[in-house]
Parts: sequence; structure tokens; C-alpha cells
Amino acid sequence: MDTIFDKIIRGEIKTTFIYEDKYAVAFHDLNPQAPIHVLVIPRTKFKNITEAQQINTKILGKFLQAIAKTATLLHLDENGYRVVFNCGKNALQTVNYMHAHILGGRQLSWPPG
Repeated sequence: MDTIFDKIIRGEIKTTFIYEDKYAVAFHDLNPQAPIHVLVIPRTKFKNITEAQQINTKILGKFLQAIAKTATLLHLDENGYRVVFNCGKNALQTVNYMHAHILGGRQLSWPPG
């Protein structure tokens, strides 16, 4: 089943990427939960991080590198940032396409939920 992220990857939904490489793209979240809230999605579709590590650890590693590079481009390294993967219904994963949220730009609280 197609998701909004499938359509973004195929170019059917125009999105301004703040980072892109052979393995992943990153763009600002439309409903930000922090001053900086970016989504990073792999170009290869996986339902979640568990499926990705079972199928292709190389792509998963490249995806993690894309997350780190995106955070660096956003100048989040100095003060810190949070990376979130929501996996499954109890975690409130709303799109069945693996993606990471990068949150930063302010002091984040713990526990998150």
C-alpha cells in the first residue's frame, strides 16, 4: 500500500529536501514538535527499523549516516538533538514506512511520553 513517503520518494508530492543522497532524503515536518523537526526517510521502503535490519543492514547503516549528516547540516551537534523511531501501533507509528524524526533547537524533556 502506498504511503505519503512513497509518493515523496517518487516525486509525486513535491518536497524540498534539506538533505539527500543515494540512500535517504530529509525534509521539514509539516507539524513540528520542536523548533527543528525533520523527517528522514530511506529511498528503499521498509515498514520499520526491525524489518530493515532483517533485510538489509547496509542500507540501514547508510540511513543512520544520513540522519547524522542531516543533524550536522542543521547545526544540532553542539547543543544536541533527539532521534526518534516510532515502531508499531503502541509507539503511534502513523505511516508504515520506516522514518526517523530529528528533534532539536531547544532543551528537550524526559521522559517523552
